[in-house]
Amino acid sequence: MAGRRRSVEDIREVLWRLRKDQSERAIALDLGMSRNTVAGYRAWAADQGLLGGDLPAESELARLLSARSARQAGPQEVSKAAVHEDRIRELFEQGVEAKAIWQILQDEQHFAGSYSSVKRFVRRLKAATAPSRAVIRIEVEPGEEAQVDFGYAGRMIDPRSGKLRRAWVFVMLLSFSRHMYAQLVFDQTIATWIRLHVSAFEFFGGVPLRIVLDNLKAGIVKACLYDPEMQRTYRELCRHYGVVARPCRPRTPEHKGKVEKGGVHYVKRNALAGRSFADADEGNRHLLRWCTELAGRRTHGTTQQVPLEVFESVERAVLRPLPHDRWEPCEWKSCRLHSDCYAIFDRAYYSAPHRLVGKQLMIRATDRRVLLFHDHELVATHSRATRAGERQTVRDHLPPDKAAWFDTTPEGCRAQARSIGPAATSFVEQLLAERPLDRLRGAQRVVTLAKRYGRPRVEAACARALFFDEVRVRTVKSILADGLDFQPLPGEVPGPSSASAPRHARDWTEFFPDTAGTGGATCSSITS
Repeated sequence: MAGRRRSVEDIREVLWRLRKDQSERAIALDLGMSRNTVAGYRAWAADQGLLGGDLPAESELARLLSARSARQAGPQEVSKAAVHEDRIRELFEQGVEAKAIWQILQDEQHFAGSYSSVKRFVRRLKAATAPSRAVIRIEVEPGEEAQVDFGYAGRMIDPRSGKLRRAWVFVMLLSFSRHMYAQLVFDQTIATWIRLHVSAFEFFGGVPLRIVLDNLKAGIVKACLYDPEMQRTYRELCRHYGVVARPCRPRTPEHKGKVEKGGVHYVKRNALAGRSFADADEGNRHLLRWCTELAGRRTHGTTQQVPLEVFESVERAVLRPLPHDRWEPCEWKSCRLHSDCYAIFDRAYYSAPHRLVGKQLMIRATDRRVLLFHDHELVATHSRATRAGERQTVRDHLPPDKAAWFDTTPEGCRAQARSIGPAATSFVEQLLAERPLDRLRGAQRVVTLAKRYGRPRVEAACARALFFDEVRVRTVKSILADGLDFQPLPGEVPGPSSASAPRHARDWTEFFPDTAGTGGATCSSITS
């Protein structure tokens, strides 16, 4: 991990292992860091009170680490020899010694670095090309280790699609007893990798202390001698089951030789070779029987013991029990929040607060829920979409001035029109029925006019527009603006109009009290 700033997840992993009472040496070996680094984190964690109680939230841990980095910040030293890597490698491959390479660089490149810097660089090149050397076989205690690997298993029928596809066999082998679990699959994705581990743990009925794996992308994001980066979902799986993952050094398959030779190679040559299956399901039923009835009951060539007998009598009892809650598969993905306030995951859309538009988010998705994080803070929780293109929305995530328009749908417009009256309902229905032109925005405008003019006037204006077959929004707006909604329609009996009545009208008899009750004749004589 030298030269790279450690992530919050890396430090959480160190803290989690320290709480499990794993030694500093083991942590340094597993995570590819120096013992001094682990010791430094232990001292810092103890000073911050992080070795007891619950693990801090990622946001809080990020804040603490930021303060620690600010105190420790300093210039980083870069080897001067690294600048001339291509030339040094070329000379090394020609058999030139380190001393001569240093002198050549001084003559050709005016190299100002020391001989020691070149010597260290050449030493690393020699280590990478060193010939095979003697090794020792490492045996472990019961329940201490399991090794996992994939191997190509040929082409088989996929029972889900009915097509002939490339297949792989997954093998998890317990290093002490040599008892194994094997299963055929058609991919090496993260979801498949996780599912296979869960199936293997349940097959054994327990969990080993650690798992040794190679650097496939489903488990290890970046393969490096000193800086292996574990895939985030796989890291969560290991924490759930309380198992420690130990990736091999790059290009060193012999570090998991038990599963390489006694596992995958043995399964391919003995369980699968020379056999044909109707489909992968039949092949998996065969492998399940083979693991327990044949491979499990043979005398192992190295241990000279029967794997299943050793497992049943010794190892099963020391495996740690399975957790009460079965692992819920999850997937992590980095994404950006788009300008419409949605992030995209698995071809579906999930809203997040509009203040985060353009920001980088992390999505954690399970079969049931989708969680969105920003800077380790949970900012949104949604149900998992059931189809591609579906939108999961929280109204508060949208800008206030846009949220009202978002909620207006054709059904919403119809419901508001029905609350105004039958004429408005008919007007809106005709607008929405027009194809291929989408008139939803016009329907929205009609129903919102009720806020300004009131429902009775909008109802009358819609009735007048329908009478003259003018189903246009501008017509309704003009009728309301000119007060034409107060006028009777042609052929309609005039009624009292609040628009034309005098504001302070009094009965005429109040002005001629002597004629009150004489009828219309007196009135006629007066007006004549």
